[in-house]
Amino acid sequence: MSTKSSYRGILCIGDPHLEGRRPGFRKDDYPQVILDKLEWSLSYAREHRLLPAFLGDLFDKPRDNPTWILNKLFDLLTGIECIGIYGNHDCADPALNDNDSLMLLFTSGHIRRVTDESPWAGTMGGRPVVIGGSSYRERIPPGYDPEPGSLVVWLSHHDISVPGYEEQGRFSPRELEGVDLVVNGHIHRRLEEVQVGGTRWVTPGNISRRSRSDAVQNHVPSVLQVDITDEGYALNAVTVPHRPFDEVFHEAVVDADLDTAESSFVSGLSELEARRTEAGAGLMSFLEKNLDQFDDAVASEIRALAEEVTGYGTS
Repeated sequence: MSTKSSYRGILCIGDPHLEGRRPGFRKDDYPQVILDKLEWSLSYAREHRLLPAFLGDLFDKPRDNPTWILNKLFDLLTGIECIGIYGNHDCADPALNDNDSLMLLFTSGHIRRVTDESPWAGTMGGRPVVIGGSSYRERIPPGYDPEPGSLVVWLSHHDISVPGYEEQGRFSPRELEGVDLVVNGHIHRRLEEVQVGGTRWVTPGNISRRSRSDAVQNHVPSVLQVDITDEGYALNAVTVPHRPFDEVFHEAVVDADLDTAESSFVSGLSELEARRTEAGAGLMSFLEKNLDQFDDAVASEIRALAEEVTGYGTS
C-alpha cells in the first residue's frame, strides 16, 4: 500500500509498444521516438503531480529487447513512483514470467504492478484513492469494497466491446460494484466511453501510431489525465507531441489503372520493392492482398510461416 499524498491525480499511458526496430510502414527512428514520448509523458506527470500508470504493452516483443533500450528505461524510471499492468505483447506465455523484459522493471521496483490483491492506495487531491489492475488474461473482479468516500480506479488490458470495437470485443462493459472508473489499454485508438451503473469505462488509445490504417490515421497520440478532488474527478486527453501522419508513414503503393486482381498483385509487389520494412510489413500486406486465391488451409500455413519469420502480423 502507498501513503503518497502529494498527487493531484493519475496519468494513464497506453500501449507504447517499444521495440528495437521500425514497425509496419513507419519511416522514422521508431525506438527513439517512443522513448522520447515516454520521457515527455513522465515529465508531464511530474510537472502536474500525477502518478504515471502504464496500461500494458510497454514492449512490443516480450523478450530479447535491445540492452540500450532497457538501460534508457531504467534511467527514465529511476527516482519516480510508477504503477502498471502487463499486456499480451509483454509476455511470451499466457502470464508474465522471469524471461520477459517487463519483469525486470517489476522486480527492480521501477514499475509497481497493481493487481486485485495488491492495489495502490493513498490520497490524491484530498480524497482516498485505490488503483487496482487486471493484466492480460487476468479476471476483472465483479467489484471492490473500499473504505467509504474512496475513488476506485481499475486498469485493464482486455478486448472489451465498446463502440467502434464491437466485433473484436470478448465481453461488454458492466457495472463493477464499488469501482468508479475502468481505464482499458490494448485498443490502439481512442473510443467512446461507456457508463454502466456506477462504473465508467474509458478507452484512451495509445501514445503512438503503429500502422497506417485509416482508423489509426485518425488517432491523436495522447495520454489520459485523471484529475482528482475531494468532490470527484475529471478526465482530460492530453496530446503527446507527434509528427504529421504523412511524415511518419510511407505512402501506400497503388496502381489504379489495372483491374482489381492484377492491381492488388502488382501494387503488392511494388510495395515489397519500395518498402523494405524492418518488420516485414510489406510482405504481410502483400500476402493479405493475395492469399484469397489459395485454399484456407494453405493460406493459413503461408500466413503462419510469414509471421514466424518476420515476427510481424500478430495483434
